[in-house]
Amino acid sequence: MTNAIISTRLAPQAIGPYSQAVWAGDVLHLSGQIALDPATNAFQNASFETELKQIFANLHDVLRAASLNFNDIVKVTVYLTDFTDFATLNTMMAEEFKSPYPARTTIAVAALPKNARVEIDAIAYRFIRQ
Repeated sequence: MTNAIISTRLAPQAIGPYSQAVWAGDVLHLSGQIALDPATNAFQNASFETELKQIFANLHDVLRAASLNFNDIVKVTVYLTDFTDFATLNTMMAEEFKSPYPARTTIAVAALPKNARVEIDAIAYRFIRQ
């Protein structure tokens, strides 16, 4: 088995020694996303909701580059700097994801790059479609 790198200009470019996503067999590991606008590289931090919307857009674009979508995500890890945003996170994730929902871990952290309020990474699986 070999790893294949996924890279798209439609999502923020890696700002360090990592890939946007990596295939390991039929499993796609997506790197953490913060609310960077890929067109301008500007951080979209007007509100927690604004950050989440940009993160979801970035994840969608990386998945699309791998010919996948949010229905293929099996695990999500969310990093929050303030757990008072947890209810908003749940509401927005329920709008973005459809049942059956992926597994999820939510972790409180002291800080994130660019003083982001939230970062999300994911694992997706290439399901065989009938």
